[in-house]
Amino acid sequence: MTTALIISQILSWVIIVALALMVLALMRQVGVLHERIAPAGALSMNQNLKKGDTAPTLAANLLGGGKVSIGGAERNGKSQLLFFLSPDCPVCKTLLPALGSMKKAEAKWLDVILASDGAEPSHRAFIKERGLEHFDYVVSELLGRSFGVSKLPYAVLIDENGKIASLGLINSREHLESLFEAKERDVASIQDYMQSRTAS
Repeated sequence: MTTALIISQILSWVIIVALALMVLALMRQVGVLHERIAPAGALSMNQNLKKGDTAPTLAANLLGGGKVSIGGAERNGKSQLLFFLSPDCPVCKTLLPALGSMKKAEAKWLDVILASDGAEPSHRAFIKERGLEHFDYVVSELLGRSFGVSKLPYAVLIDENGKIASLGLINSREHLESLFEAKERDVASIQDYMQSRTAS
């Protein structure tokens, strides 16, 4: 009886050690795969606008009062990030904290503008519910049409000269950051950058 108990204990420990080694090996493989996966940026789906095009210029009414000029080169050297969203878009809501932190961190060179269309009362309720009073918030169907927005959430980065720096469908904070990375590297998208590196 005692011998059988000792054998079962030994077998249990052998199995536990084997499982631990397998988990470690699996963790190592996951790490290797993570390093090999190229960063995925925002997916550009726009048929009308591309990097380097002059951004549509228009003056839009802010939901909180006043106006904001979108596009154009007269903005004191600041870029603009237009983030197109909807109060009933769950992905848009998950990205609002990231937009808030970007608005603060990049305030010296970037203006963040939230844009949508539809009935103003629902947007006012959305602003209050999500604490978006510190954002410039535009409700304009014309704005979305001018930038060829067909799916949400969508973002357009306009550079300090009023040109399209980058744009695309946004599903994560990484997609948002990829717009800035594309502007910095002077490429249309991170995908284009990775393809050019692979080709060379």
